[in-house]
Amino acid sequence: MKLTKQFQLYESDHTLFIKELKASNPRIEEGQRAGRELLWDKAPTPLDEQERRLASRVKQQAYVYQNKV
Repeated sequence: MKLTKQFQLYESDHTLFIKELKASNPRIEEGQRAGRELLWDKAPTPLDEQERRLASRVKQQAYVYQNKV
Protein backbone atom coordinates (compact mmCIF):
# COMPACT_ATOMS: atom_id res chain seq x y z
CA MET A 1 0.00 0.00 0.00
CA LYS A 2 1.57 3.22 -1.12
CA LEU A 3 0.69 6.35 0.81
CA THR A 4 -0.03 9.61 -0.91
CA LYS A 5 2.39 12.50 -0.65
CA GLN A 6 0.08 14.21 1.84
CA PHE A 7 0.45 11.37 4.35
CA GLN A 8 4.19 10.93 3.77
CA LEU A 9 4.86 14.47 5.01
CA TYR A 10 2.66 14.14 8.10
CA GLU A 11 4.33 14.11 11.51
CA SER A 12 2.30 13.60 14.65
CA ASP A 13 2.41 15.90 17.66
CA HIS A 14 4.30 13.24 19.59
CA THR A 15 6.98 12.96 16.91
CA LEU A 16 7.40 16.72 16.80
CA PHE A 17 7.64 16.86 20.59
CA ILE A 18 10.37 14.18 20.67
CA LYS A 19 12.32 15.94 17.90
CA GLU A 20 12.09 19.25 19.80
CA LEU A 21 13.16 17.59 23.03
CA LYS A 22 16.19 15.97 21.39
CA ALA A 23 17.12 19.26 19.70
CA SER A 24 16.97 21.18 22.98
CA ASN A 25 18.87 18.51 24.92
CA PRO A 26 21.25 16.61 22.63
CA ARG A 27 22.70 14.51 25.49
CA ILE A 28 19.33 12.94 26.35
CA GLU A 29 20.04 9.76 24.37
CA GLU A 30 23.39 9.37 26.11
CA GLY A 31 21.61 9.53 29.46
CA GLN A 32 19.07 6.95 28.30
CA ARG A 33 21.87 4.58 27.26
CA ALA A 34 23.61 5.05 30.63
CA GLY A 35 20.36 4.27 32.45
CA ARG A 36 19.79 1.17 30.36
CA GLU A 37 23.32 -0.06 31.07
CA LEU A 38 22.76 0.50 34.77
CA LEU A 39 19.48 -1.44 34.94
CA TRP A 40 19.50 -3.98 32.11
CA ASP A 41 22.86 -4.55 30.44
CA LYS A 42 24.69 -6.55 33.07
CA ALA A 43 27.68 -8.82 32.64
CA PRO A 44 26.84 -12.54 32.66
CA THR A 45 27.19 -14.26 36.05
CA PRO A 46 29.73 -17.08 36.27
CA LEU A 47 28.34 -20.61 36.74
CA ASP A 48 29.87 -21.08 40.19
CA GLU A 49 28.21 -17.84 41.34
CA GLN A 50 24.84 -19.04 39.97
CA GLU A 51 25.21 -22.36 41.80
CA ARG A 52 26.10 -20.55 45.05
CA ARG A 53 23.01 -18.34 44.75
CA LEU A 54 20.74 -21.33 44.09
CA ALA A 55 22.17 -23.22 47.06
CA SER A 56 21.73 -20.27 49.42
CA ARG A 57 18.07 -19.60 48.59
CA VAL A 58 15.54 -20.09 51.37
CA LYS A 59 12.39 -21.93 50.33
CA GLN A 60 9.24 -19.84 50.69
CA GLN A 61 6.16 -21.41 52.25
CA ALA A 62 3.18 -22.06 50.00
CA TYR A 63 0.95 -19.40 51.54
CA VAL A 64 3.08 -16.56 52.84
CA TYR A 65 0.48 -14.93 55.08
CA GLN A 66 -0.40 -18.07 57.06
CA ASN A 67 1.56 -18.61 60.28
CA LYS A 68 2.85 -22.06 61.10
CA VAL A 69 0.90 -23.43 64.04
